[in-house]
Amino acid sequence: MFLSFFFAAFVILLSAVYANAQEHRSNQRHDSNQWFHPRDHPVHQLFRRDDATTDGATYPQVGSPAWTAAYPASTPNSAKLPAAWTDALSAAVAAGSIPDIPPSKIAAPNTSPVYPEGYDPTSPKVCSGTYKCRIPGDMWDAPDGYIGMGFDDGPTDDFLEDKNQRVTHFMIGCNMLSQPALLTRAMDLGDDIAVHTWTHPYMTTLSNEDVLAQLGWTLQVIHDSSGGRLSKFWRPPYGDTDVRVSAIAKEVFGLETILWNRDTEDWSLTSGGTTDEAIQNSMTEWLSGPKSPGLIILEHELSTPSVRAFEHAYPLMKSNGWNLLSVTQAVATDGSAYQNAYSIDSGEVTPADVVSGNLTTTSISTASSATTSTSSTTTRSSTSLSRSSSSTLS
Repeated sequence: MFLSFFFAAFVILLSAVYANAQEHRSNQRHDSNQWFHPRDHPVHQLFRRDDATTDGATYPQVGSPAWTAAYPASTPNSAKLPAAWTDALSAAVAAGSIPDIPPSKIAAPNTSPVYPEGYDPTSPKVCSGTYKCRIPGDMWDAPDGYIGMGFDDGPTDDFLEDKNQRVTHFMIGCNMLSQPALLTRAMDLGDDIAVHTWTHPYMTTLSNEDVLAQLGWTLQVIHDSSGGRLSKFWRPPYGDTDVRVSAIAKEVFGLETILWNRDTEDWSLTSGGTTDEAIQNSMTEWLSGPKSPGLIILEHELSTPSVRAFEHAYPLMKSNGWNLLSVTQAVATDGSAYQNAYSIDSGEVTPADVVSGNLTTTSISTASSATTSTSSTTTRSSTSLSRSSSSTLS
């Protein structure tokens, strides 16, 4: 009888532990072979550690002069990049993994990039995100029933902390240097940190080397400020990417691209481009509509009005039965926002995850089946800091 009682109690205890683990899934680590990029991906070599038994590095304190001095103060000089980065880019180009298309140009202020004659931005050959062309593998939609929660260009807000709501912050590199406390606060809250380039340019207008610099330095400062974590995702400013830019991000740095399928245009609240009422009308329509595909809504924390617009819409997200999840975790097949760790607070990075590897590049599908879409058409089966530009933000 005693054994029966003991066994029953053990089963109850085990069930409670399992339920608790499921409830706090976002705080747990997956087995390493489920969440990091293949060990032959060059990113593991680019951010390699010398010590195979510990974290392998001592970083300057975030915000200290030594920390700030390690990174470009403004637009990075692509002639002064780590050799490992440029070697990896050269290897990817030589392997035919980077499409050979020319950069676009901005013909006039506040206009979309244009390509030379013969390069249709909606064609599979180019597939520009600015023109809503979807590169296979880029993330535009959340899984059915989910809202992927993320913000561009802004600080964290107490509202999110009060709601215990984790989100992704797509952060701009140079602004992390000027406002390091906002980076550390986001990490302290357990939020996910993703790449939003160094100075927020139109990425398709840049040379291969300048694309490399914009992504590499942003990934580097996040890596050095988070105990060695490598962000798995990036978001192109203005949604401006194409098969060339996305291939550089993926082939050299292991970065996957997240865009959006709904846009509040909240960045224009302070200039009269939209109103809180207009945003709430759009939110009501989206949130009360179909749950397939799930939503990735472009939102910013640039100003008090943009933050308040989100706060006003948050109850609608909950009352309409949406599942809310940090967007990087929502679109990742393994639920992880990082290439070599499960979350920002999942403990130390396993040293082998960043020490092992070589410069063998992996190939990806680029434009073979690209599609153009002005609305959500596909689904997935898997479950920032302020700036002073007056142009369209994203």
